[in-house]
Parts: sequence; structure tokens; C-alpha cells
Amino acid sequence: MSQPDCPQKYPYIENLDPGDYYWCSCGKSNNQPFCDGAHKGSDFTPVKFTITENKDCYLCGCKQTADAPFCDGAHNKL
Repeated sequence: MSQPDCPQKYPYIENLDPGDYYWCSCGKSNNQPFCDGAHKGSDFTPVKFTITENKDCYLCGCKQTADAPFCDGAHNKL
């Protein structure tokens, strides 16, 4: 499998309302940290996640997290 692009080496802090979201796993989306379909034709697929209450979320910006879509500090090892 290919390596994802790294749009930034720190998390995206997003205040999200309840609902379903699709996190970009390839790093090519122009709508970071969310998928815009830029992965088409690659090995990557977006990661669907559900938010049940309004809250701040720390979404991975380096695309190296082991806890997708959430930041786990992997950017500190790049």
C-alpha cells in the first residue's frame, strides 16, 4: 500500500455537530481533514466516523495515526 501525503504535522481541531463524517486517509483532499474524493484510483478509502454530541475533535493531520481518524501524537515521530 502507498504512503499517504502529510498535509500538516499537527491535528485539525474541528468543532463537530452530531452526524456522520468521512476523514481523508490519503492526504490529498482539498477539504482537509475531510474527504473530497481525491483518493479515487488509489489504495486509500475515507474513514467514516460518527459524532453523537457537539464537541471539539482532534483529527489527525499527518495521516499516520493508529487511531484513525483521531490524532494519537504520531506527528511527533515524523
